[in-house]
Amino acid sequence: MDLGLKDRVYVVTGATRGLGHATARELVADGAKVVVTGREDKSVAEAAEALGPNAVGVAVDNADPQAPARLVATARERFHRLDGILVSVGGPPPGFVADTTDEQWQAAFESVFLGAVRLARAAAAELGEGGVIGFVLSGSVHEPIPGLTISNGLRPGLAGFAKSLADELGPRGIRVVGLLPGRIDTDRVRELDALSADPEATRRAAESRIPLRRYGTPEEFGRTAAFLLSPAASYLSGVMLPVDGGVRHGF
Repeated sequence: MDLGLKDRVYVVTGATRGLGHATARELVADGAKVVVTGREDKSVAEAAEALGPNAVGVAVDNADPQAPARLVATARERFHRLDGILVSVGGPPPGFVADTTDEQWQAAFESVFLGAVRLARAAAAELGEGGVIGFVLSGSVHEPIPGLTISNGLRPGLAGFAKSLADELGPRGIRVVGLLPGRIDTDRVRELDALSADPEATRRAAESRIPLRRYGTPEEFGRTAAFLLSPAASYLSGVMLPVDGGVRHGF
């Protein structure tokens, strides 16, 4: 199946590792060009080099108010167009209500929420018909995850923003989509498992609650994201798609 990605240009934030990097790999493999971001110069340069000549890296923090303009400008200058953006950002620190400070909430809000809003607004101003804005969210959009209080507070609100944006941009032919990853075998998920006294037992218990009885791979997530961002998904908008092996029991 031809996804129609050849020579289309996407910005993918948080793409030095994990879900963002997996998506960028799949986009490039199908002929797209990508601007990838991360916070550190070295890791961004390495990620872009690994992706090949159809990728360029920009070291920015999603919380930086200047980041959206820099990324849009880079796409225009390097690849002469912009077809979409995937906003992915590392999860806020784990913790329970009593453990999280105002400073942690503020930092996470700036990065996870407000940074995503700014990026989406900047992309919306540049995209034309057929453009797409995607958000990597979490299964916590539908059900809180124990020990991830800050994420539980921010992700559902960002999903609401995405739905509002889909309504507003739809008449211009611009789609907005969200992905809700479950237990994908990334560094982030392994770090969360490692917080328990017995990480292996924690993983086995989590797998037992997944109908497919295993964690997903970054490649599986990346292929799903690439499809949603592609012209092949041209009539999908406003959808929040779980990528979780069947964990979500609701329709």
